[in-house]
Amino acid sequence: QVQLVESGGGLVQAGGSLRLSCAASGTIFSINAMGWYRQAPGKQRELVAAITSGASTNYADSVKGRFTISRDNAKNTVYLQMNSLKPEDTAVYYCNADLVSLYSGPRGMDYWGKGTMVTVSS
Repeated sequence: QVQLVESGGGLVQAGGSLRLSCAASGTIFSINAMGWYRQAPGKQRELVAAITSGASTNYADSVKGRFTISRDNAKNTVYLQMNSLKPEDTAVYYCNADLVSLYSGPRGMDYWGKGTMVTVSS
């Protein structure tokens, strides 16, 4: 069984910072891309940032220059450093990983965490 467990969410004032972490556990052979998505009330889930196994990154325009994604391959962990937070960043943040595990088959599959709430007050 593969699990993605997020941590680091919470309540912060506008302009503040938070750091999210997501650790993948289980019988994992390799991890391709990892990323963070978010879903605000009444809105669709959207990509926030992603990072490949080669450390190439991709960001939503709305977070460029404020958020930084990174990963520790030895720990199967991805991080999201969020600075200069705005009320519109309020959402449930989900971790995603495209990985090959004992259960996925050689092509791998997507796994999701349960989400962590980030609330930014004005």
